[in-house]
Amino acid sequence: AGMAYGRVRAMLDPKGNAVTEAGPSDAVEILGLQSVPMAGDEFRVFHDERDARQLADERALKARIEEQNRVKHVTLENLFDTMADAEVKELNLIIKADVQGSIEALQDSLDKMDQSEVRINTIHSAVGAITETDVILADASNAIIIGFGVRPEAKAKSAAERDGVEIRTYSVIYKAIEDIDAARIGMLKPTEVEVQTGVAEVRDTFKVPKVGIAAGCMVQEGEISRDDQVRLVRDGIVVYEGKIASLRRYKDDVKSVKAGFECGIGLENFQDVKPGDQIEGFRIDQVARTE
Repeated sequence: AGMAYGRVRAMLDPKGNAVTEAGPSDAVEILGLQSVPMAGDEFRVFHDERDARQLADERALKARIEEQNRVKHVTLENLFDTMADAEVKELNLIIKADVQGSIEALQDSLDKMDQSEVRINTIHSAVGAITETDVILADASNAIIIGFGVRPEAKAKSAAERDGVEIRTYSVIYKAIEDIDAARIGMLKPTEVEVQTGVAEVRDTFKVPKVGIAAGCMVQEGEISRDDQVRLVRDGIVVYEGKIASLRRYKDDVKSVKAGFECGIGLENFQDVKPGDQIEGFRIDQVARTE
């Protein structure tokens, strides 16, 4: 079964009774395999255990070869090393931004960058949130996705994690250029890592004395904390980034609210909150380079 093999020591039916044989559509538990097969693996029966082991070994070898041949996507952190190993002589980018002007400004800066050692190609650029389609394109073209003032959709984030596609988001253009240029010459030092702490959906808005317009929210993921930084995302576009001015459960001021609970959130110096907006809480962790 898959890469598992062995001699059948016992078979049990769904009620736990021992059985000696099983026909088509019969559900049984088999004891005796030397490892646990994966769901969906083909199960084959041999008269000789050596034949079963040979097939399992062949499948294991095939799986190892496929793993070795699997594309290792370029990232800004490994760009210099892959250039040195002659694996990469060009950097493919997909650029998504909040407005067309941001794309043009970023592209203009990239065009002025020294490309004698690594050619920078923008294979796709568009206004709007980072989508699953962007990740599929990045996967196929070994590209890095650069987002300016936008966020990845949930499906895009999951697909990127699954396929090993790097998504980098920025709020200022010079930081994106700085990272790309530093990666090109092998001097990228990622000392800051963004950690998402929670996500809340705005259900309604109301007025709060001394705060102004506050958002009635349902925390959907993680935990929204008073001390965390937050961004307000509307249709995948970041329209605000700053701090929480007030966080309440009913009339009580609270320090944090966990997933599954409602709360009122007031944003510092920002009033344009609308139902359907998402409020993302995050913090910036300082990390040391281990290389």
